[in-house]
Amino acid sequence: MSAAHGLEVVDLTAVGLGVEDPAESALERHDTFEANARAKARWFAERLPGRLVIADDSGLEVAALGGAPGVQSKRWTGSLAEGEALHAANNAALLRALSGVADRSARFVTVVVAVRGATEWVARGECRGRILEASQGSGGFGYDPLFWSDELGAAFSEVSREAKGQVSHRGRAFRALLTELADTGVVAVG
Repeated sequence: MSAAHGLEVVDLTAVGLGVEDPAESALERHDTFEANARAKARWFAERLPGRLVIADDSGLEVAALGGAPGVQSKRWTGSLAEGEALHAANNAALLRALSGVADRSARFVTVVVAVRGATEWVARGECRGRILEASQGSGGFGYDPLFWSDELGAAFSEVSREAKGQVSHRGRAFRALLTELADTGVVAVG
């Protein structure tokens, strides 16, 4: 989102909320992406009255795992590691869970919620594909080396950031949100 849409994007640090409040970490306790995104958006909107506040929640859903890791995608293994170590632990656990499984279909999901006062807007984006049997590529983050995008014909970790953005769940959710905000006159189309 940008000035082209009548919005000035400001991160949390710029408004004095850059240091994580312990209460913030408890927000992602719900069982759906929408509920988590809504909780975060409402929490920050309370601290930034009058501003349009946008929050999202995302994750990987694997059909053979009943939708897991789902809303637990980041901390699926329960590892307290961060960064690359956390990604490696999650990816190793995913490969173990799918060992010998034929149906490796999966999708990335993002739900984005915008809040201004008592008004809320919700948009969802998905990207379908499958989980590979081994990591491919060196770009991206998280589950990207294991996720084969049907639309791109490549693993997310093998394509440019721009190519991924055109089909990614997050890109789709934010574009849908912009459309909804434009349809209601909150942002300019342009």
